[in-house]
Amino acid sequence: MAKILIVGCGAIGSALAEVLARQGHQVTGLKRNPPRPSGEEGGIHHVAADISSSSDLANLDTDFTQVFFIVSPDARNEASYRAVYETGLNNLLDKLPKAHWLMVSSTSVYGQTQGEWVDEESIAEPDNIASRLIRQAEQRLTAFNPNNIVVRFSGIYGLGREYLLRQALQAPDIQQSPPYYTNRIHQQDCIGVLVFLLEQHLAARVLDQYYLASDDDTAPIWEVMNWLAERLHCPPPTAKDGGSVEIGREPMPPTVKAVGTDAGMNKRCSNSRLKALGYQFHYPSYKDGYMELIGMREG
Repeated sequence: MAKILIVGCGAIGSALAEVLARQGHQVTGLKRNPPRPSGEEGGIHHVAADISSSSDLANLDTDFTQVFFIVSPDARNEASYRAVYETGLNNLLDKLPKAHWLMVSSTSVYGQTQGEWVDEESIAEPDNIASRLIRQAEQRLTAFNPNNIVVRFSGIYGLGREYLLRQALQAPDIQQSPPYYTNRIHQQDCIGVLVFLLEQHLAARVLDQYYLASDDDTAPIWEVMNWLAERLHCPPPTAKDGGSVEIGREPMPPTVKAVGTDAGMNKRCSNSRLKALGYQFHYPSYKDGYMELIGMREG
C-alpha cells in the first residue's frame, strides 16, 4: 500500500481520500482549513497548511510515495493562481522530490475555440494568464520527473455542481449556429480516473505524461440545453446565432472547486488515450449523469 498525500481536499480530493483510505492506503489530506486540523478522521490524517508558505510545510512528512495535486486558488486572479501553481508547487517539489506526482489540470490549457478536436498531442497554448499558469505548472511537474502525470479534466458536473440545470430553467439565449461545442465529466468519473491511474502506476504499467479526461459525449451547448429543458419540463432556450456563448462559461479556467464547465469551450475533447488504457466511464454521456441528477431533484 502507498503512503499518499492529497494536496487540496475539496470535493474531489476529499472523496478521493475516502476511496483510497478504504483500499488500505495511508492517506494524508493537506488543506488550508481541513475539517479536523492535525487529526485523524475516517482513516485519513488531516494537515492544515498553506502551500504558498514554506514555513507551513516545515513539519510535513517527506516520505510520501504518491502526491495528488488538486488545488484551487483562493480567487480568480493572477496572484492567487501564482500562489498555488508557482509558489505552492515549487515549495512542495522542494519538500517531496522523490514522490510520484499526479496533477489535476484543466482542458482550459487548450486555446482552441473553433470546434477543433483536441487530444494530448494537441498544442496547448492558452490565451489567458490563469490558464497559462496552469500550463506552466504542468510543464514544471513533468520536467521535474518524466514519470509524473497530468490529468486534464473538462467541465465537472454532479451533485452540488448543477449550474447547467439552473440555467436551463431560465430559458436562456443559446448559440445554435454555428455549433458551439462543450465537454463534461461527472465528478464520480474524476475520482474514478484518479484511482484508476494510481492503480496502473502501482502495477508498474508504463504510462503517458498527459491524459485528457472527458466523457464520450462532446456536444453543442444548444443540444445539451434543449435536452435538459425537455427533461426538466421547462421552456426551451431561445436560438441565438453567432457571437459569444455565456451559458456554462466562466471568466477564469475551471478548477475542481469551481463550476463544472470548460472555460474557452468550443472544442471537442478526445478521451481515446484514457479509454485505450482501460478506463470505463461510469457516466459516458451527459445524459446519463444529468438524468440521475434530475431524478434526485424530482425525488
